[in-house]
Amino acid sequence: MGLSTTHLIIFLVIIVVIFGTKKLRNIGSDLGGAVKGFKDGMRDGGDKPAEAAPAAPAQQVATNPPTANKDAIDVEAKAKH
Repeated sequence: MGLSTTHLIIFLVIIVVIFGTKKLRNIGSDLGGAVKGFKDGMRDGGDKPAEAAPAAPAQQVATNPPTANKDAIDVEAKAKH
C-alpha cells in the first residue's frame, strides 16, 4: 500500500490549498536558511577547535559535603556580576 503518483499530487494540492503558496514559500526559505546556517556552523566548528576552548581556566566549584545547617545561604552565589 505505497503512495502512487496520483496520491502524492492530490496530497500536494490539498497542502497548497490549506496553506497557500506564499506561506509555503516562506516556510521553505526559512528551512533552507536554517539548514545553511547549520552547515556553516558545523564547517566553522570543525576548522577551529583551538579557538573554541576558553582562554582562561574555569573556576572549579568546591565539592565539600553539605553542612549540618541547611538554612545557610551562600552569599557569593547570589551576587550579580
